[in-house]
Amino acid sequence: MQELLNHPAIQGGLAPFVVALLVAIFLRRLRLSGLAIVAGFAVTVFLVSGFAFEPLTSTRKIIWLGLVSGLLSIPLSLANWPSSRSVVLMLAAIAAAAAVWMGARILQQHPAVEAAQWGMGCALYVGWLVYRMDALRDSPVRAATAGLALGLGTGAAALIGASALLGLYGLSLGAAAAAYLLILLAGNRPLPCGRSFTLPIAFIAGLVACLAVLTAQLPWYALPVLAVIPIAGSLPVPVKNSLWLQSALLLTATLACAAGAVYLTWRINGAPPL
Repeated sequence: MQELLNHPAIQGGLAPFVVALLVAIFLRRLRLSGLAIVAGFAVTVFLVSGFAFEPLTSTRKIIWLGLVSGLLSIPLSLANWPSSRSVVLMLAAIAAAAAVWMGARILQQHPAVEAAQWGMGCALYVGWLVYRMDALRDSPVRAATAGLALGLGTGAAALIGASALLGLYGLSLGAAAAAYLLILLAGNRPLPCGRSFTLPIAFIAGLVACLAVLTAQLPWYALPVLAVIPIAGSLPVPVKNSLWLQSALLLTATLACAAGAVYLTWRINGAPPL
């Protein structure tokens, strides 16, 4: 049994998918089905590395920041805060600052100018994802398809970039988003989404990608390609079509961006270390 749980396909794929599926169903009536993302990520962390504070490495900062984002998203979703520009910008600014804090120890090892450039790049990337994904919070199909592509693209690119741990973290987000999308399509009616979905997946995926750039071999220019995914999820699709057709059209656009980032990483690093 332990050997089965140690298999990467279980840790980063099946386990987060099943847990996210159950959480999304259980929390549907509470309008917090989006927390399936945090649940899927948490079970992968439990199986792969466990939860610990010390030493507080960049990877562990991602874990705890990701869990905190899930807790923060609960009142934001239940209170249904307006999507005013000030609220969204505040969330993006907090996420950007957290990205710099996450990589602070690594950035300190670089010259000041170079560290400032990398830090600014990480802040802009994570802040952008949080900002743009927030625009999808009232559209479960768009949020789910964009989240699935963002998780899979980030995880696969990190895996090819020689970081199995970060790769599994990213793939767990994609698996959790896939479970959410499956329930949405099977019921053929919208699931509660809100910031309980969009905030954690944008925040965690952004941090994972930034750390893969700083510590592994994920090329920085793969991040702008991943950053297009929320925009691709906003492309117009005929609302009169079924949810299945809408999701298929949106997945085509978002997964194309994810595939582009994976291809750019593969060109540099070759096949993943599995």
